[in-house]
Amino acid sequence: MEKANMSVLSEKNDSTTILNGSHSLADISPLSLAVATFTLVSFLVGILINGLFLWVLGMKMKRTVNTLWFFHLILTYIFSSPSIPFLAVYILLGFHWVFGTTMCKAVNFSASLGMFTSVFLLTIISLDRYLFIHHPVWAQYNRTMSRARRLIAGVWFTSLILSSPYLAFRETRVGENNRIQCVNNYALSSDWDDPKTEALRDRIHLAFFVVRFLLAFLIPYCIIMGCCGGVVWEMKKRKLARNKKPLSVLAAAVASFFICWLPYHLYHASLLFKEAPEGLRLSLRVILIFAMCFNFWVTPLLYLVVGEKFKQVCKTSILALLKKAFVDISIEPEAEASANDEDHPNSHQGNL
Repeated sequence: MEKANMSVLSEKNDSTTILNGSHSLADISPLSLAVATFTLVSFLVGILINGLFLWVLGMKMKRTVNTLWFFHLILTYIFSSPSIPFLAVYILLGFHWVFGTTMCKAVNFSASLGMFTSVFLLTIISLDRYLFIHHPVWAQYNRTMSRARRLIAGVWFTSLILSSPYLAFRETRVGENNRIQCVNNYALSSDWDDPKTEALRDRIHLAFFVVRFLLAFLIPYCIIMGCCGGVVWEMKKRKLARNKKPLSVLAAAVASFFICWLPYHLYHASLLFKEAPEGLRLSLRVILIFAMCFNFWVTPLLYLVVGEKFKQVCKTSILALLKKAFVDISIEPEAEASANDEDHPNSHQGNL
């Protein structure tokens, strides 16, 4: 949330004002109220849904490499969720930050950590599916829980490193109408008006945007799309997987993440151009907030219901649906699988 955009959701005539350090609720614009309400409702629903998923994956299902991936993916949503109520209050107060510098840094840091960790885990899950299908023998001997845990630890550590600069850059400053803004100060200078400092700040901002866009969007997107395409091609060629639900889950998770986070990168790209229309930034900011909330609580629901008819979802227990959603892909050809099922009716349970 950069300097030029702190009042984007506020009325252009500054109807949302800060008078003597206080904010009048009567001055809240309808758009700000609607966005903040949706944000808070999304937070409550998302905590309930993600908490349920985390409990089932962690306590009620046999621990496999596949469930371990998704356990930590859901965990990233839980970890970044505390930033949502702060965002809602920030919107209601006309983008006036009242929680201090420490919380300004912490909220931005947790959101950044959740973003990097989510996309890295989705990339790993896609690579895992690809290797599982294309190199089943290798996967059988090398796809172990210990290696998966080390890889996940590496993901969290890498995300921590990539997010840590924002603990230094993020700060509060007094802007127009005495609003306290929670912004990134890329030059680490208190002089906001010096042309040389402003030029340095813009160059660092551009560098961080490019790194973030490449590492958290473009490169993972290419890897994920390539892996998904390779998996689908191999499955069609070899007629693999009786149960296509795991692939549907992966596709839903990937699609929802990138659809939801694309507005994030578009919005931050608009901040690089000071001549960008105010209306464009307003639209991108509103879409960004809605998309982030959507990603927080709708994406986990997709894991549950994708590939299932609505009536089947209503008639099936949550635990059964989750077990089916997070089961590993079978690598047996359909003909062999059918023969095995005749001899061992419950053999599919071993996939967990």
